[in-house]
Amino acid sequence: MRPRPRPLLTPLLAVGALTGALLLAPPAEAGARVIEVTTAAQLKAALTGAGPGATIHLADGTYTGNFKATKAASASARITLTGSARAVLKAGGGYGLHLNGASYWTVSGLTVTGGQKGIVIDAAQGVLIDGVTVHGLAMEGVHFRNSSSDGVVRGSRIYDTGTDGSGMGEGVYVGTANTLSDHSDRVQIVDNTIGPGVGGENIDIKEGTSGARIAGNTFDGSGLTGAHYDDSWVDVKGNGVLVENNTGRHTTDDGYQTHTQQPGWGCGTVFRANRSDLTGASGPNRLAIDVTNSGSGCRTTVYGSNEVTGGKGLTNIPVTP
Repeated sequence: MRPRPRPLLTPLLAVGALTGALLLAPPAEAGARVIEVTTAAQLKAALTGAGPGATIHLADGTYTGNFKATKAASASARITLTGSARAVLKAGGGYGLHLNGASYWTVSGLTVTGGQKGIVIDAAQGVLIDGVTVHGLAMEGVHFRNSSSDGVVRGSRIYDTGTDGSGMGEGVYVGTANTLSDHSDRVQIVDNTIGPGVGGENIDIKEGTSGARIAGNTFDGSGLTGAHYDDSWVDVKGNGVLVENNTGRHTTDDGYQTHTQQPGWGCGTVFRANRSDLTGASGPNRLAIDVTNSGSGCRTTVYGSNEVTGGKGLTNIPVTP
């Protein structure tokens, strides 16, 4: 009886078998791969080798280093990097996790700490950051930039950023300052807990970006430094931003601010059903919503459903019922 030919390993499984870098669990569904990771070396290999539809699953533990993904997936076959909050990416400097051109990735559950910045998304579309913990960083927590549009950060906890005291420790940063070429549009920041200890605005939406949605978040501004004008939870300099159903406390001055850094920008913001506690604020304005650029060509809408406790009042423009 002739022996049956041995089945060939798939290319990715062959790599794992030869190097020990990747351990593959049975596919979760037809055509999908689950890559089980337990070491930093395995994680780096997986970030390079995973293809569309793959899931990289991190075991609990500390993964020391700087981790980068550059391979794009697709809307119908995302690449997922997932683990519990006890799966910790710990950087000694630089970026904890850099998604550079890695469109349609999902990052869920894990923790990123240490280093200069937490999760940086560059030139990547449709990235989802879901239920992560980001803390202990010299600068910002999550940054969408270089025209990373249609991204989402949701259900996450971001705190203790900007630990170098420079005032550049925003919780979530969208776009790039002093440029209009960064079209990181339609980014959604929803249902997150941001603060305490955020050494910058909890959220900063830069000029050149449009269509951001900030909803259902809880802000704690107890880390505001006053450097680089960080004296509010949210600073809107982009266009067409919706800010709704957020709750904030602890600020040095205002709750929310709009600014025009470049002509024609910082316009079209809508504030609805936000609750602001300005108790203890000591700045000159102390408004829940401080509109610095109101005019016929740059409309901001503040609805009467917004609420404020403490400070000097709700806003400095007429309120829409």
